[in-house]
Amino acid sequence: MTSFFPRHTVTWKIEEPPAFRRLSLSLIEMAAITGVLLRLYRALALTHAPADSWAYLGGTFAIGAVFLLGMATLHLGNYPLRHWTWRAPAFAAVEAIVESATSLLLIALHREPMGTARATFSDWPRLALDMLFWRLVILVLFAVVLAGVVQLVRRVLLRRDHREHTVTAVHDEIVRQAEAKEG
Repeated sequence: MTSFFPRHTVTWKIEEPPAFRRLSLSLIEMAAITGVLLRLYRALALTHAPADSWAYLGGTFAIGAVFLLGMATLHLGNYPLRHWTWRAPAFAAVEAIVESATSLLLIALHREPMGTARATFSDWPRLALDMLFWRLVILVLFAVVLAGVVQLVRRVLLRRDHREHTVTAVHDEIVRQAEAKEG
């Protein structure tokens, strides 16, 4: 077993995170991958959807939502909660922009479904604004709920380990930092 505090500095090794971890740290890359894959999935699912199957449409919507929220969680989970206030809306904006660009490409290829017909270039501005609005609403609300769950789990785990003093110390430090910023 290697020592965490070696006696000689030459024994330190730089450990680079694995490829997927490096990817999950990048807001732009994660959001871009999410946007492209989500739009292609939507186009494929709606193109091959049975005309009268609400279960199919609901299932494909649920899979898309799980993918979107899962990718956002993979990214946000790398950062402290205070960074989520800007990272969640930024992720949503980048994802919506990339998804809109993918939609534009699909429209140019006559492959973008819109109801029972294909979307046209005149439909694109409304599609893009709808995507941006709904992605922002969904991801910001999800980040708020996820942050609440994270805080709740942290408190429960600290209490279970009889470390209530840590909760108090962290709270006092946050209050001290907020007062220092104001004063």
